[in-house]
Amino acid sequence: MGWKTLDDMDLAGKVVLTRVDINVPVENGTVTDDTRIRRIVPTIRDILEKGGKPVLLAHFGRPKGQRVPEMSLEIVRPALEAALGVPVRFSPETVGPEARKAIDALPEGEVLLLENTRFHPGETKNDPAFADALAALGDVYVNDAFSTAHRAHASTEGLARRLPAAAGRLMEAELKALEAALGNPERPVTAVVGGAKVSTKLDLLKNLVGKVDNLVIGGGMANTFLAAQGIDVGKSLCEHEMADTARAILEEAEAKGCRIILPVDVVVAREFRAGAESETVPADACPADAMILDAGPKTVEEIAEVFGNSKTLIWNGPLGAFEIEPFDRATNAAAKRAAELTRAGRLVSVAGGGDTVAALNKAGVADDFTYVSTAGGAFLEWMEGKELPGVAALMGGN
Repeated sequence: MGWKTLDDMDLAGKVVLTRVDINVPVENGTVTDDTRIRRIVPTIRDILEKGGKPVLLAHFGRPKGQRVPEMSLEIVRPALEAALGVPVRFSPETVGPEARKAIDALPEGEVLLLENTRFHPGETKNDPAFADALAALGDVYVNDAFSTAHRAHASTEGLARRLPAAAGRLMEAELKALEAALGNPERPVTAVVGGAKVSTKLDLLKNLVGKVDNLVIGGGMANTFLAAQGIDVGKSLCEHEMADTARAILEEAEAKGCRIILPVDVVVAREFRAGAESETVPADACPADAMILDAGPKTVEEIAEVFGNSKTLIWNGPLGAFEIEPFDRATNAAAKRAAELTRAGRLVSVAGGGDTVAALNKAGVADDFTYVSTAGGAFLEWMEGKELPGVAALMGGN
């Protein structure tokens, strides 16, 4: 693994600077979705049980180095307190004498939340002076925010190089899941990559064709690959200018022994709305006045068979326009098959990315996957094979 966990650290009586992601949606002063808050609870509880003083570092919104009152973290304090079941104090300062005073006054068994790290321009610039000021407040650093690990910021990267550092429980789970999916997976490995555009997932596709045995391409991206093979996709969402790139990816996949699965049948409609009249046609028979909005049942059968012969599945992006019926059928059916195989112990399934989480929740199977990552950008960059500064710093921290 190369990184330490909470089990490796002596936290008794120590101030534990804990980087968390509690950048949650808020409406009318109330947190509307506390998923991210609930996910950090095991880490905070473990620190408290080990006799440590948890001091939380987090960002909220994009204040761009300015103090923006409506982006104060104080707004999430009640939700944090409710999830943790212990008092959570708040410091209106992130660094300096006031923050120090708040830490010194923190009773055992309570938690302190420091103000938004991004109120300081030194945070996003990974300024050494700001990282030093943060480090001066604590004894140990714990990073539990995988979702920000692709950013080389003072509180995600700089701190890990200044204090004894470890991964929190959420970070640990995320890294273990990703290692099982791409680092040292059980084969055969299948990846599902969906979404609107090939151009936004080029690095991902290029990395995966060299790492997986099967690559299922869905969503608007599949239309681009079909068009690149000379198939008329009518009025479908399609990046015709990416045809050469799509063909190059197909050639590279063949050279590396990666099987690419594209739709063999598709669901088409003349308009994009819920309940629109639709029909299923072969992938090469999309009417000129129609658009492809989902993969068809034969394609789903093929995908289900590939899943059944796989040991590891990585999923990023839906197979169709899953937000509206009936164009959610392929995504729902494939997700349910993956969940069924996972429950039976036949498949390790790891999924991530905003649309993916929403699609799996809609299909009602998110809890059945081995691991579902809520870390959009960081999950994608990991799949692209890029080094994540926040993770690399944990590997080489003090």
